[in-house]
Amino acid sequence: MTPRVRFASLAVASTLVGWTMAGIAQPPRPQAAPRPGDARGRLTIDTLVDIRHPSTPVWSRDSRLVAFIWERAGVANLYLVPADGSARPIPLTTDGEPTTGIFWSADSRTVHFMRVATLMQVPADGREPPRPVWAQAAGRNLTPSRDGTRVAYLSGGPGGGGRGERVPGGAPGGEGAPRPAGPTEIRIRSLADGTDRLIASVDGPVSGIAWSGDGESLTFFGGPGPQVIRHEQTPAYSGAKIIYTITETVPPRSAQTYIVPASGGSPRPFDAGPTGGLGGRGGAASRWLDASHFLSERVVDFKRREIYVGDTTGGEPKLVHREVKPTFWSMTGAAQGGPQASPNGKWIALLSDRDGWDHLYVLPAAGGEAVQITKGQFEAWRPAWSPDGSQIAFDANDALNPGSRHLYVATIGTDPLPAKVTMITSGRGADTTAQWSPDGKKLIYQHTDPQNSADLWVVDATMAGAKPMRLTDSMPPGIDRAAFVEPQLVHYPGADGAPVPAYLFVPKGLDRAKKHPAIVWIHGDGVNQNYDGWHVERNYAVYYSFHQYLLQQGYVVIAPDYRGSIGYGSAWREGVYMDVGGKDFRDAALSATYLKTLPYVDSGRIGVWGLSYGGFFTLLGVTEMPAVFRAAVDVAGVADYAMYYEDPYHGGWTVSRIGTPDQNPRVYAQASPLSHVDKLVRPLLILHGTADVNVPYLHSVRLIDELLKKGKGPLVEFMAYPGEFHYFTREHVLRDAWARVSAFFDKHLRG
Repeated sequence: MTPRVRFASLAVASTLVGWTMAGIAQPPRPQAAPRPGDARGRLTIDTLVDIRHPSTPVWSRDSRLVAFIWERAGVANLYLVPADGSARPIPLTTDGEPTTGIFWSADSRTVHFMRVATLMQVPADGREPPRPVWAQAAGRNLTPSRDGTRVAYLSGGPGGGGRGERVPGGAPGGEGAPRPAGPTEIRIRSLADGTDRLIASVDGPVSGIAWSGDGESLTFFGGPGPQVIRHEQTPAYSGAKIIYTITETVPPRSAQTYIVPASGGSPRPFDAGPTGGLGGRGGAASRWLDASHFLSERVVDFKRREIYVGDTTGGEPKLVHREVKPTFWSMTGAAQGGPQASPNGKWIALLSDRDGWDHLYVLPAAGGEAVQITKGQFEAWRPAWSPDGSQIAFDANDALNPGSRHLYVATIGTDPLPAKVTMITSGRGADTTAQWSPDGKKLIYQHTDPQNSADLWVVDATMAGAKPMRLTDSMPPGIDRAAFVEPQLVHYPGADGAPVPAYLFVPKGLDRAKKHPAIVWIHGDGVNQNYDGWHVERNYAVYYSFHQYLLQQGYVVIAPDYRGSIGYGSAWREGVYMDVGGKDFRDAALSATYLKTLPYVDSGRIGVWGLSYGGFFTLLGVTEMPAVFRAAVDVAGVADYAMYYEDPYHGGWTVSRIGTPDQNPRVYAQASPLSHVDKLVRPLLILHGTADVNVPYLHSVRLIDELLKKGKGPLVEFMAYPGEFHYFTREHVLRDAWARVSAFFDKHLRG
């Protein structure tokens, strides 16, 4: 389906690049027999665990290779693949240890990455194992230059060790037991020959070291860094033996920003702007307009967004863009809508929802009005400047099918009005997160669709009609992709009659003359959505995978995009304002009413489950509508929003939407399934990881205690996963969780 997309420009390219999965060149892979136990190529819980997810692609500087992370069940390794798809990916690491900070050497022959505080290197041919770049750790806060030839770092100072020293009782580089306070050294080490040079010596602590836009200077914070406060809780309903901790990070109030030449010299203070740093969402490189001017962004009182241009040579930051929301600033960070400077320093790109939809805008770096590049009832996300600063790649969804996304390129040239916008990809599924190759010719991106989970693809953005090239295949061998059920976009009346979009999944070959069990899946986050196929995020893709498993067991599945979901404009997204747990919950719960209109669904065998915010809705569903759902599964759901407000990690999120408990007691009362668990009459399974920080494990502890007090113990099953976070990742946890949920639904919906 071709997206019905309108652009604000006067000249819109009409070229469409058409492709189908069958027509795309794919890397060769050996034919594999189906796994034992799934002779027909159907999904099993074992194969669910084997589905991988790629992320963090990094181009080599010659645009020929791509390094990326490939994760399976929480174990991630570094891989390398040719950008032309001529060979399958090869692993550069195999131990599954955390890998961060990936960058390429200047000659594109070596991949560098961080392992905790150690800088590692591995040849791009994969013939040698990774090894440390230097025999001893250089120091802390290692930060590579943009050209990949040097590394800046800190040594000594309060709590830090000297160069290459191992602090007794701690890790290399001075991250263990504190030493007597002394000056902090800012140093630069060459990756070519290992030469090391002192750039500046600063009395007191230093943090936030970064390279300037031209690579000729370093910026840093002098003075106290962020304060980490550890809160401890021992609530009576849990007992005094177990302590629950919350870590709160308080930004520094008195830190000063400095700049110092990379050749050495005296640090010079400058005003970093109201954000307190070289802020703005996006990579550090996108913040610099030139050698001395940079972008920063802040959101004030959850409503007012401001963008500034700062100057390291002196003077106050200049306000260049402001917009105010009557509700709250709701654009999710996944949109990457913060200000980005064009590499040539002429323009600033940003996203704004001032007309009700997230759209691309460009304003002159020298000042002036922002020009709207895209326009229509769709959302343009994740803008990325081409290396020469003349084009912006972005992905946008389809007005008729908001779960479908494709890539576009806006050519700005010397004037954003009119901009020329070209559609780069089409077909079914979601194409997201495009990154330009260094030569400015190709885009690497992530693609998902009804037959394929997330994979990396490359397309030539300079050739009309160029076919995308597949680089990875994350599905385990032997899977029959033709057995996957494609989502169907439907609508049903919501809480106030507004149409609620949802994706309906009906098993293939279902006997529609009979009644079958059905399951409502409620996504989490609030600001999230379902997609036309596999979810683009790993953390929700695992649930989409499990739903395909349930479909092959004969369940009908529906996934609503209740108000508060992204992809449908800011009015729908902000429909939760001062009403969390109100219309948004009823939007989701009324999907059961829609299911009852389907002649092949048994209205007495409808289950519900959800993660996080979806778990919160699940708990509301079985307490406010106790007879609607036959069985329910709450995965790490919020039990009470007053508890959520009290958590320093989430207080801001809560206040931005519903204020404080004192300001809006009615809203907090409706957002508390904990307060009416006495109404529970149907079986409830609760799953939660003990290391959860998104929704603290304490929510489920208190929920269980209250359920027991109300005599609901016989209806409740509970499984705690030691050490697991909010999104289940580890193999043994995934196996147990999926088997447990499958058995629970089978018992109560099929038994």
